[in-house]
Amino acid sequence: MRIIFMGTPDFAVPTLNALVEAGHDIVAAYSQPPRPGGRRGKALTPSPVHARAAELGIDVRTPLSFRRDADAVAALAALDADVAVVAAYGLILPQSVLEAPRHGCLNVHASLLPRWRGAAPIQRAILAGDIETGVGIMQMEAGLDTGPVRLEGRTHTDGKTAGELTAELAAMGAGLMVRVLADLTAYPPLAQPDTGVTYAAKIDKSETRIDFAQPGDAVRRQVLAFNPPGAWIAFAGERIRILDAELLGDYTGGEPGMVQDDDLTIACGDGAIRPVAVQRAGRGVMTRRELLRGFPIPAGTQL
Repeated sequence: MRIIFMGTPDFAVPTLNALVEAGHDIVAAYSQPPRPGGRRGKALTPSPVHARAAELGIDVRTPLSFRRDADAVAALAALDADVAVVAAYGLILPQSVLEAPRHGCLNVHASLLPRWRGAAPIQRAILAGDIETGVGIMQMEAGLDTGPVRLEGRTHTDGKTAGELTAELAAMGAGLMVRVLADLTAYPPLAQPDTGVTYAAKIDKSETRIDFAQPGDAVRRQVLAFNPPGAWIAFAGERIRILDAELLGDYTGGEPGMVQDDDLTIACGDGAIRPVAVQRAGRGVMTRRELLRGFPIPAGTQL
């Protein structure tokens, strides 16, 4: 098939690789424009999809918008593609783009639709305590992730971090997309149910600070959902990221957010947590005890 690929982050790269390995003709790759990167934030850095497509010798295009750029829409239509494959692209596609390829646009969406339509389905599924999540191949339409689904895969969350789930669902979605494209008629689009619709709002930075007023299990889900880069606490003018934590569900007593002992047990609204892996700014990942040896956080500290 002649395919237009549209994606930006690491999540999309396995699908691009799978399409190439399956022998499809990727006529162009669309991605978000390069952004400032590096420590000083000055050099422009291409997205993971942009970098991988360039390695593969694929023409890369980075329009700022389709809605306000008729030339970009015309250039896409001129590619005469059979289908556009979309994975976490990050731009809204107007109807003119959705209809340009012969078979429309197929999206790799990391949730079990209609649950968690929107920008951050993986993090929202973890935060909500969903036991199961998944990925679907959706025929795109103008609404926000409202299109019919051709094929989906499922997996248990099982205490996985957002990073681990992202990698798993990216690989799963790549395989599903190859299956669908091998025989579109075998996987007809099925309308999403009218019930069970939820929206996965974009993550606000304020959400990544740990809220110890929550029950301990919710605090641990916050740790998992925001790794990477990690949920955080503040102490002595520093942000310390907590990358993993054990739940002490039978712990009683203690004001939420207060360090209870010299082993960094932190009381929650119900129960307590104890960090397992942490990271100070500019340092590598370390264990809780490695942190405390050089950076003690005494009992009685309110975090």
